[in-house]
Amino acid sequence: MSLRHAMLGLLSAGPASGYDLLKTFEISLQNVWPATQSQLYAELGRLAQDGLVRVVAEGPRGRKEYEITDEGRAELRHWLIEVPPTLSRRSDMLLRVFFLDQVGADAARGYLERLAERAVHEHDQLLGIRESVIGQGGDALRLYGDIALEWGLRLTAAQRDWAEWAAARVAALEQDKAANTAAE
Repeated sequence: MSLRHAMLGLLSAGPASGYDLLKTFEISLQNVWPATQSQLYAELGRLAQDGLVRVVAEGPRGRKEYEITDEGRAELRHWLIEVPPTLSRRSDMLLRVFFLDQVGADAARGYLERLAERAVHEHDQLLGIRESVIGQGGDALRLYGDIALEWGLRLTAAQRDWAEWAAARVAALEQDKAANTAAE
């Protein structure tokens, strides 16, 4: 996903100012594609320069309201339907798991337990987001945002389950080693 397409997606719901887009971004897309205020405003400028959005109103203090153009809708549709999503296979978290034998079982188990705690924390944050947006309308952004939120909830639950399972495996391995050493 690119910031460009996120902005086009938000504008497809209707005209908005940069400030309006920033606020909508903060309550919806921030958890899947973080961006700063300066990045959002710079991207709006590029979108306008490329003819994908246009300024439809100007207000006090330089406030501009943008709307998506037909070219912008075509670009958004192309990206949604025809461009395959980037599925990153790189994970520094899992790369570390491959080498946890270098730090000993206690440190390895601690690392995995911290991963489980982090997943629980992220899961709780997502639940908080769900609670804050319940009842805020039945528009398409809300529906598909809720679907994306559910993916995050299921992912964090799976991450927690995996990390707890992995920590238990490390603990069991150490217990087996200790039992074998005692038996010798």
